[in-house]
Amino acid sequence: MANWVTGKVTDIINWTDSLFSIKLCAPIEKFTAGQFAKLALEVEGERIQRAYSYVNSPNNDNLEFYLVTVPEGKLSPRLAALQKGDELLVTEQAAGFFILDEIPDCQNLWMLSTGTAIGPYLSILQQGNDLGRFENIVLVHAVRLGQDLSYLPLMQQLEKSFQGKLRIQTIVSREKCQNSLTGRIPALIENGEMETAVGLSMQAENSHVMLCGNPQMVRDTRQLLKEQRGMEKHLRRKPGHVTSEQYW
Repeated sequence: MANWVTGKVTDIINWTDSLFSIKLCAPIEKFTAGQFAKLALEVEGERIQRAYSYVNSPNNDNLEFYLVTVPEGKLSPRLAALQKGDELLVTEQAAGFFILDEIPDCQNLWMLSTGTAIGPYLSILQQGNDLGRFENIVLVHAVRLGQDLSYLPLMQQLEKSFQGKLRIQTIVSREKCQNSLTGRIPALIENGEMETAVGLSMQAENSHVMLCGNPQMVRDTRQLLKEQRGMEKHLRRKPGHVTSEQYW
């Protein structure tokens, strides 16, 4: 059973009509960058809860989550309607294994995401721990429209702070956008456009790929990497080249 604590909203950032970030303070236990918590509200006597990844570094007590409003959803529209000072419930302990401790050493670490699944990577990169064992890190954020690149300024700030170690690449699928690739992640890997744009190769002998986001993207990319690049799913008992987490 999860242990719930009460959090207080410190800020709501509305990026678009459907994308928003919620910041809150709550007496949680220390989490590991890349993990998620559950947020909940009591609605007509029922506790409605959903899992969301932390965006903030574990060193930052201002907890941050990046959400998309599902119009027919039971929880996200209510979370979007919260105001500064409102209360909500959050799990005291984080969960999940999409963390650097589970990633083997490699030359090129690829962090591929769609939509709000950029969150865990931002937490990992803002903390900055245990990244010295990778020669290069690539952060990829794929969205539908350019306006959906909510955290692009932070991504660019991180890129500068890593002084050449981190490369960022945005992908916009439904319109042409400056400095962004156009299409879907699997297709851009298959035709080589992503590697060309970044200037690094994605091969079993030099890379590990982290996949986080839309379940279809995760499945398609994992299958492509296996068939085209010989990259296998990474397991503790059987080390591989691909680690994934799906966002529903």
